[in-house]
Amino acid sequence: MQNRTTARMRSACAGAIVALALATFHAEAGEPVTVYASPDCGCCAAWARHVEDAGFDVTVEHLAMAELQGKKRTAGIPPHQASCHTALVGGYAIEGHVPAAEIAKLLDERPQAVGLTVPGMPADAPGMGTGREPYDVLLLRPDGSTEIFASYPK
Repeated sequence: MQNRTTARMRSACAGAIVALALATFHAEAGEPVTVYASPDCGCCAAWARHVEDAGFDVTVEHLAMAELQGKKRTAGIPPHQASCHTALVGGYAIEGHVPAAEIAKLLDERPQAVGLTVPGMPADAPGMGTGREPYDVLLLRPDGSTEIFASYPK
């Protein structure tokens, strides 16, 4: 009996810690995010929900493919770093399925950068579902160079 009670208490404490961490993250996130995506892309909508669930104020603008490619160019995303959608937040471009936690970290640290990118569409990235495909979140510098900002799974 005592073991079950102890296990329930540990579980409740762990849940409270997670809830507190999420509440803190939500409070810091609150930045407006504009997502540019194709109206036919379900994973773009799922990623936008992921970012919104993290506390960001998300607006989605659906664009034709040519317009979307133009947004990517204007935002400074090179074709080899592209994914299916582009977002703008706090003066940065976010390309592809970047986890919301990394966007918050970017906004907190404010490095000299174009933004973050997850090139392609890794199966494990937010909005893509589940899979076992490791991927990197890249910091895209103004000179076009990149460096690893985060690696998943962590």
